[in-house]
Amino acid sequence: MAKRVGVVIDCRDPGILGRFWLRALDYAEQPPPEGYDSWAAFDAATGGPGDEAGFKIVDPAGAGPTIFFQPVPEPKTVKNRVHLDVRVSGEGTSQEQRQRVRDGVAPMVALGATELHRNEDPDDYFITLADPEGNEFCLV
Repeated sequence: MAKRVGVVIDCRDPGILGRFWLRALDYAEQPPPEGYDSWAAFDAATGGPGDEAGFKIVDPAGAGPTIFFQPVPEPKTVKNRVHLDVRVSGEGTSQEQRQRVRDGVAPMVALGATELHRNEDPDDYFITLADPEGNEFCLV
């Protein structure tokens, strides 16, 4: 049986980065434990770490990995060793798929991403962007 994975991203501001990615991926914030209406209420009741605990998002359909944004004191300073590919190309002709990738840039930029590079190779078309903290990801 295949194992499920979660992704952990180090960041300066887990709330800002987590909210960027939940909108970018159509994810949702992980709900608080049963009996609590918020994570703040849970932390207050249990002596939890509060805002410095991080921010976790989940795929509402349960298909994608969980993503946890972990607070760290240092900023990102070098290229990622791992990055996310956000598949927006879908089905259809290669021209239709490339157009969907191009069309996916503006919504990401509106959320706070920055476009970095376009790979125009017709056999490996993708656009590299950076999230609000500079983590690279690709639209494919």
